[in-house]
Amino acid sequence: MDEDALLDYEYPVLDPLPPKAQPEIIPPCDPTADDRLYHICITAISLVVMLILAILARRTKLGDGQKGLPGLLSPVNFLDHTQHKGLAVAVFGVLFCKLCGLVISPNPLPFSTDLENKQNWMILALFYYPALYYPLLACGTLHNKVGYVLGSLLSWTHFGVLVWQKIDCPKTPQIHKHYSLFSSLPQIACLAFLSFQYPLLLFKGLKGTEKNNATEDLNSSYYKDYVKRILKKKKPTKVSTSSTEKPKITQRIIDAVKSYIYTPEDVFRFPLKLAISGVVSFISLYQMSLLLVLAVVPTLQAARMGVNEEVAYMLSGFRINLSPDKAEVVRIVVYYMWCVEVCYICAMTLSCLVNLAMLMRSMVLHRSNLKGLYRGDIYNVYNCQRSIRPSRPALVCWMGYTSFTAAHLCFGMIIQTMVFFLCLLIAVFLIIMPVLHGENLILFKILWSMWPFWLMLLLAVLIQHITARFCFIKKTAGTRDLDNRGSLFLLTYLLFPVNVLIGVLLGLWRMVITALFNIVHLGRMDISLLNRNVEAFDPAYRCYAHYLKIEVSQSHPVMKAFCGMLLQSVGQEGNAAQRARDAEEGIQLVQQEKKQHKVSSAKRARGHWQLLYTLVNNPSLVGTRKHFQRQTAESFLNGSLNRTAKDGSNKKAGTKEAEAADGN
Repeated sequence: MDEDALLDYEYPVLDPLPPKAQPEIIPPCDPTADDRLYHICITAISLVVMLILAILARRTKLGDGQKGLPGLLSPVNFLDHTQHKGLAVAVFGVLFCKLCGLVISPNPLPFSTDLENKQNWMILALFYYPALYYPLLACGTLHNKVGYVLGSLLSWTHFGVLVWQKIDCPKTPQIHKHYSLFSSLPQIACLAFLSFQYPLLLFKGLKGTEKNNATEDLNSSYYKDYVKRILKKKKPTKVSTSSTEKPKITQRIIDAVKSYIYTPEDVFRFPLKLAISGVVSFISLYQMSLLLVLAVVPTLQAARMGVNEEVAYMLSGFRINLSPDKAEVVRIVVYYMWCVEVCYICAMTLSCLVNLAMLMRSMVLHRSNLKGLYRGDIYNVYNCQRSIRPSRPALVCWMGYTSFTAAHLCFGMIIQTMVFFLCLLIAVFLIIMPVLHGENLILFKILWSMWPFWLMLLLAVLIQHITARFCFIKKTAGTRDLDNRGSLFLLTYLLFPVNVLIGVLLGLWRMVITALFNIVHLGRMDISLLNRNVEAFDPAYRCYAHYLKIEVSQSHPVMKAFCGMLLQSVGQEGNAAQRARDAEEGIQLVQQEKKQHKVSSAKRARGHWQLLYTLVNNPSLVGTRKHFQRQTAESFLNGSLNRTAKDGSNKKAGTKEAEAADGN
């Protein structure tokens, strides 16, 4: 067929998408429970609840003899390790799910539909929703029955309206028809937990089993059990002869797997902010996985289903001829697009599994770091001398640690999915598919054409290892030393150019390993992605290090055990004095009381000496002792008093006094 005939030929007009590939159009859905009216009502109800809680808080403080206005209620004591963590964890989960919905929502606030000022409404929404869900957390602060009733009503209202709206509108046009429904599942779960927990607390309060003491933290037996565990004598373990040998590969694999599994301990409890960070991180992992799947996979499926014979003409324009048969071209292109879709799903799944493993490993490392700092082992955690005391940067990092953890995990998951997807595409299209089909072996042809080069490098490496094993190392009397040093120097000189080429390959491999390590651990803040000497330049790890300072300095179990025992001893002395004043006269009773006083005094003295022994080298309390206030910074090493520096300073002070005396 000549050129004029090709120009006059009428090509068949094909639909860009067959009927089966036409996307489903989801119209906007308005639930019967109007969102705007609901938020107006729930905001007014929340304000009334806060006023009631403020009045109850003021009466409680005035009843306890405290003066001054209570001000805003504290939502929760973040430095109390003994309290129930479920309420705070659930409220933070609800708030984070709402934040994820704000990112893609066309209307950040339901009160207005102004799209021109969406950025301003977004900023306002960042402060509105924390205030809206604040009463859900504040209702459990007072440990009061009225607060539990109000918390039950609020949680039931939020939970019922949210479920009502999702039943009315299960499909929405945002991203995917079911994205709004699936993304609200963690929020529904958290509200359901609150709807169950507040009535349970109310039931316990009616039965009298709920503790509503303000000093519940110090009266808890957790801190005393922690001190007993420290002071408990450990049984000496027998040193076996096989302990010096290296463990087998199976044992090493089992130990590596156990290092990623967190097993709870009775004498250790996670701080509240770490528990919140763990749950929020898991929710962020779910939300990002859902977003990455529903935003990309349906689009790839629609594009794969819409491939027709026009793709052959498009490829011929790029001089790509897959087959003379257009139907065969369509089949090949559909197969390749299906491979791309599989690679993306595998990359996203691999990213989820990696982040789950990192979360479990972080839990184990958090416990190890906290227990190490409780013992004063600062160098093992920080690799440098640091003072464990509050500071302005530490307080800022402590406040934002949970938020930073969720943000790092979301960002890290996006980067990991992109990198894993690219690596899988290279592996599938350049290695796996050419091997399976026996075609397009471009990469293998390039590598095969360079076989003399690879053979030379392999022989050079083998020669160095074999000669080092059999020629240049000698064993005499159980020791090792160099042998045949002349030959060693000669071989080192001759293999210098070849080792330069090997060094280039090692440099490339080092870059790949470093990049993969940093990408895999990008969502973690408890380890630094830099060298330990410059880890202070890693902002995420610096935030984590400052966070540990606040937790250890303000919630040290030994310190709280000491304070609790002091309060308990003061109460016992008051009760003993009251009993002595009200005791009846009688020689026998007096003698019994004297014996009881002697016994109680001996117990108190022994308890005080034990506490003094455990607290004498506590790093977080050294700087607050009166006779250490005049010590310089050089007098403290790793949080403890440096005896050598103290002796040196005393000697210098003595020489100065002697010189002054001679001058006089």
